[in-house]
Amino acid sequence: MTSIKTYKLSDEMENQILFEIKKMEDIYDKKRGEIDTPHRHDFYIIILVSKAKGTHIIDFNKFLLEDHQVFFLSPGQVHQIKEEQKSYGWVITFSRQFLVKNNIDYRFIEDINLFQDYGNSPPLPLNDEQLKELNTYSTQIFDTYYSDTKFKLEAVGALLKLFLIYSNNICNTHTKDPQQLQVGSIILKEYKKLVEEHFFDWHKVHQYAEALHVTPDHLNRTIKSLIGKTAKEYLQSRIIVAAKRLLSFSDKTTKEIGYELGFTEPANFSNFFKKCTSSPPSQFRK
Repeated sequence: MTSIKTYKLSDEMENQILFEIKKMEDIYDKKRGEIDTPHRHDFYIIILVSKAKGTHIIDFNKFLLEDHQVFFLSPGQVHQIKEEQKSYGWVITFSRQFLVKNNIDYRFIEDINLFQDYGNSPPLPLNDEQLKELNTYSTQIFDTYYSDTKFKLEAVGALLKLFLIYSNNICNTHTKDPQQLQVGSIILKEYKKLVEEHFFDWHKVHQYAEALHVTPDHLNRTIKSLIGKTAKEYLQSRIIVAAKRLLSFSDKTTKEIGYELGFTEPANFSNFFKKCTSSPPSQFRK
């Protein structure tokens, strides 16, 4: 069983590219319509779709690839696009270093909540006006990036931030109290950080709540108000995605995977996996 293919931004000069933008139709032509294997990237990806037909699988969740939508993928997410015909749109990729070099605070990416780390990452649907606006930003980014303009990367960074702010405004259909939103965002950021550090040994929400000095109920309500799922659901999603990746791309036994993810008994891991996915690990692996 092979490991997950990982794509990286790289070039011959500096061994890293901080930013790139391509047209979906050009990528399709270059690959001659061939479907890539499931893979992941070490950078952020925005896929703005004007016209398409197919499916997009992200962390084992299947979504329709169709007109008028935009996907946001975080580094490390496993995905695969299956096109039934040539797609038209934009693929924008950028690294964490690009954010730093352009004075875009990393917390900005976390605060806008467009890039979901694990679990369900559905596309953002767009109407005609919204698609037109994002296409305008993308065209400006493309023209600037491939020009000889001085400070072009700084200009690209500013346009990218406008693209993300506009997308985030599409999501915010109702207003929230600014002070409450700010406090909640801080808790969300710290919670995500703790989950990444401890999901393989902390399986209970109260463990994270104690570390954050809040009650489990408050933590669940706060996280749900910001990302649409409770702290428990987010934690379970992180564990399940890790389990699915190991089941799909490693030769480890179910017992070994269970131990690696912090389950003391193989039966506990199997029961947890089945409860969250409706199928046992062995069936998923097949």
